Amino acid sequence: MICPKISLACVLLLLWFTSTGDAAYMKYLDPKQPTNTRIKDLISRMTLAEKIGQMTQIERGVASADVMKNYFIGSVLSGGGSVPAPQATPAVWVNMVNEFQKGALSTRLGIPMIYGIDAVHGNNNVYNATLFPHNIGLGATRDPDLVRRIGEATALEVRATGIPYTFAPCIAVCRDPRWGRCYESYSEDHRVVQQMTDIILGLQGDIPINHTKGVPYIAGKDKVAACAKHFVGDGGTHNGINENNTITDEHGLLGIHMPPYYDSIIKGVATVMVSYSSLNGVKMHANHDLVTGYLKSKLHFRGFVISDWLGIDRITSPPDANYTYSVQAGINAGIDMVMVPFNYTQYIDDVTSLVKKGIINMSRIDDAVRRILRVKFIMGLFENPLADLSFADQLGKKEHRDLAREAVRKSLVLLKNGNSPNQQFLPLPKKARSILVAGSHASNLGYQCGGWSIEWIGGSGDITVGTTILEAIKSTVADSTHVVYSENPDESFMKNNDFSFAIVVVGERTYAETTGDDPELTILDPGTDTIRTVCSTAKCAVVIISGRPVVIEPYLPMMEALVAAWLPGTEGQGVADVLFGDYGFTGKLPRTWFKSVDQLPMNVGDLHYDPLFPFGFGLTINSSQPGFSGADRLRDRNGGMVYVVLSLVLSVILMHASGIGRTK
Repeated sequence: MICPKISLACVLLLLWFTSTGDAAYMKYLDPKQPTNTRIKDLISRMTLAEKIGQMTQIERGVASADVMKNYFIGSVLSGGGSVPAPQATPAVWVNMVNEFQKGALSTRLGIPMIYGIDAVHGNNNVYNATLFPHNIGLGATRDPDLVRRIGEATALEVRATGIPYTFAPCIAVCRDPRWGRCYESYSEDHRVVQQMTDIILGLQGDIPINHTKGVPYIAGKDKVAACAKHFVGDGGTHNGINENNTITDEHGLLGIHMPPYYDSIIKGVATVMVSYSSLNGVKMHANHDLVTGYLKSKLHFRGFVISDWLGIDRITSPPDANYTYSVQAGINAGIDMVMVPFNYTQYIDDVTSLVKKGIINMSRIDDAVRRILRVKFIMGLFENPLADLSFADQLGKKEHRDLAREAVRKSLVLLKNGNSPNQQFLPLPKKARSILVAGSHASNLGYQCGGWSIEWIGGSGDITVGTTILEAIKSTVADSTHVVYSENPDESFMKNNDFSFAIVVVGERTYAETTGDDPELTILDPGTDTIRTVCSTAKCAVVIISGRPVVIEPYLPMMEALVAAWLPGTEGQGVADVLFGDYGFTGKLPRTWFKSVDQLPMNVGDLHYDPLFPFGFGLTINSSQPGFSGADRLRDRNGGMVYVVLSLVLSVILMHASGIGRTK
């Protein structure tokens, strides 16, 4: 046996020889062997308990080195907001991950575990990480290269904490903004979502030429395994209710919700997460026809399929009414790894019993384990299972914050700018006597970041390191300009002050998943009162911080300018960059902005399409200032409607074309 480079794999191999006295050559520990050879060799050595352990993912709060060893656990995750310590440093994260990993490596076969985290807009659970705009804002950029670069930066910041796997990207096609996860969707148009799947190439690396379709690819230690989610139709649930039923025909499924998965698989995505939702009454976690029949067999996906958090529990109604049945239905549907996440002993016992009774076939278990091991081998976990601090300096790195600032600039959508092209209000002058900044979201980093930011549903105030919009404004204007901040000024305050102009920053509360389901879509109180009070006295620009369009039409006449800033993340300077004219507005609406919630659901291509601002709408500023390209010209409402008509024609063409590769 020759080990030219001392590695943990070699050490494990030597220990195995010593403990057994058997000099048999173990192919699975040899990185020179083909991946399929290594998989076959390792599976042939595994007991049923070791195989079921690989199919088990547990939450870090119940994990330990002993648990990893005793139950052969294959994966650990951090749930939203689950951290080893408040404001934990990269060293604390790395030490925690390695503790679990050492437990996994101490098992008989030394199979490394894979640690996963929801890094959905940067490494967002981690203090001091760069938080990029949420997906809806990135959809507004229409810039796949930007999103790819964000994937590269996110991979480095995730690796900074010793983690090799992220549950991202969400490639849902949100068809109703009342859905609490709509900000996790790039667009209501699947074509925009398909473009944005380039983030997978940033996270995992560019796939080699002639790479086999469907086989995962992770380029190296500076990359992470990605996860396309949530398969499939999660963005189309009835009335936008989270985890609800998506009612659609074959054209709707294959023409709207499925296309981003085609692109993700072609780009080598390592894993796919199943949706909580149902499709025409069938829970996706129990949908064999789509998980096994379509995703695995027809699309030839060869990575592993993972459940959502407590996902199999929700197969029954109410959840967890018959856990044994849920385990049976989920695994037989084609789920390979189950995000348990807490009661792993019951899960392991149930799978074991179901296999011994023949209710779950060993061939199904072997398929699951084969897929999990394929991802682990491809990403090099067997050769480099332990994390180190070599990427620690990547967390919150200036270059990444500059990239996030660029993303914020490109995500802003200008919806109103004066009453005519000749009466533009933006860009704002940097030199002014006195300006007012008002609103609940102007000086609140937590609101600016939204959900999935440090905590699962986000938070208020200085939750992490970043720049608020108020701070950005103050650093942008001239030294001689007096900036006054009042979160919710009253009429007396406004009458007693003479402001050159005002900037009102208001928006939604923070939320995630079901907590964000909202049939009213109003901005957080007292946001509308702030708009009325300020904009009735001073000329004002209103900036909306939200994860989706919100009710704004009644207040539109009061304001001089309106900007959709979505959920920009930690780098608020990007907002000021554009408000004050250092850069132009280039963002386009990733989704239709309704007049009234009574119109919902309403998407581009619908027969009765009567929006306040159509999909693709976005004004630019007619300016000769530096920073504006020659292409920056005012695009009026008619231009937006032309886009809608073209989209309608394309939609009809795609509907006919979607007949290719239909399910039986």
